[in-house]
Amino acid sequence: MLEKETLSFLRNLKKNNRKEWFDTNRKAYEEARADFSRFIYQLIVQTATFDPSIAHLTSKDCMFRINRDIRFSKDKSPYKTNFGASINMGGRKSSLGGYYFHLEPGGKSFIGGGVYMPMAPELKMIRQEIDYNFDEFKQIIGNKAFRSTYGDLDKRSEFSLVTTPKGYEKDNPAIEYLRLKSFIADKSLTDEELTSKSLLKNAVAAFKALHPLIVFLNRSVD
Repeated sequence: MLEKETLSFLRNLKKNNRKEWFDTNRKAYEEARADFSRFIYQLIVQTATFDPSIAHLTSKDCMFRINRDIRFSKDKSPYKTNFGASINMGGRKSSLGGYYFHLEPGGKSFIGGGVYMPMAPELKMIRQEIDYNFDEFKQIIGNKAFRSTYGDLDKRSEFSLVTTPKGYEKDNPAIEYLRLKSFIADKSLTDEELTSKSLLKNAVAAFKALHPLIVFLNRSVD
């Protein structure tokens, strides 16, 4: 579970996204970040029991900085109002498929993972793997645990082509997945779930349901 004070800090930061306020409340930030770090480490340890490829990771390898890159943004707010961690064998900067935990109070928290916006060569390989092994892919995303947790991959317009990708026919049985530009699944988390004693157990179960998809995607680009 995460501490209520961690969520409170992020709520307050959203209302006071200024360096002066942050500096005054730096101790609260450090305590909140430490709380999130402890949770992510527990999540790594338990996820590694079925995915040993991440067993070497620390929280630091996975957690993102709270400072925003505002160089090219109209929004000059200096800080993110969330804590995020990307858990895959290469750490947060890797383009490999992996797991993700996003903490943002107010109904914006979620858990999930996959491969987000791969580069053209990797995207081509993933599509090819789905096309060649669609029966296996269907079994993975049709698994009861996956369906009950995530429903399906995210097919929102921002992650999917309107047209048919080059090299494929529009009547291809896998076309709805071949059109994807990202291969991700996620599940929303309420603020109540974040501070529940069952959070870790439920998060590990969600990652376990996602694990076969991660293996398939990383195999595609290996």
